[in-house]
Amino acid sequence: MKKEERKLTNEKGNIVEFRNVQIRQEEHIVLRDVNLEIKPGEFVFLTGKVGSGKSSILKTLYHELPLTNGYGFVAGYMLRHIKYREVPYLRRKMGIVFQDFQLLSDRSVYDNLQFVLKATGWKNKKEMDVRIREVLAQVDMVHKGYKMPHQLSGGEQQRIGIARSLLNNPELILADEPTGNLDPETSNELLDILQSICRSGKTVIMATHNYNLIKKFPARTIRCEDTRLKEQELEEFEFEVE
Repeated sequence: MKKEERKLTNEKGNIVEFRNVQIRQEEHIVLRDVNLEIKPGEFVFLTGKVGSGKSSILKTLYHELPLTNGYGFVAGYMLRHIKYREVPYLRRKMGIVFQDFQLLSDRSVYDNLQFVLKATGWKNKKEMDVRIREVLAQVDMVHKGYKMPHQLSGGEQQRIGIARSLLNNPELILADEPTGNLDPETSNELLDILQSICRSGKTVIMATHNYNLIKKFPARTIRCEDTRLKEQELEEFEFEVE
């Protein structure tokens, strides 16, 4: 089977599914008995205290943390059986947004995005230019392509981080505390962008411990607590917000 012909969902129609999974950092069990199903087009918050396992789930999804037990399916790949050479193809099915932006400081916004395209096999300069302008338009940053990262605000740098995550038109966006370094107004703007991306048909999984954001932008919420996952209703946040 060619890589691009892999079906993105499993037999249950899930783009992400864990069954009876343990998530580990080396010998330390971060989460146990993880059962999770996410459909294409869902927006899902992962929440919980710092160190509760939110980032570890995301790292397992993009195979930075190997899965060694249970059933793990992500965007066409079985995580326990994925081959080393297949990992880059798995990661092209997803876009990753980091808390600390991770832009290359020695080149412009445009060149940051072009670098990613070249690294993932794009060759045609005109096609790359069109794609870069498309993703910058999605985050309202077309006019900032010539800027260096240090010339941008934190919110603008994160917009570029989101644009970068969209370059290869992934079906799944993983956002790891994308508003952690930003003020509330800028955080709201970025959530608008991420929810708009979800409405376009992408699946978005966002880790956050900002309960005010969850209250303002309600979506399915899964809490990491005491090494377990549990679905959480918005009403349960009332005592934690304000």
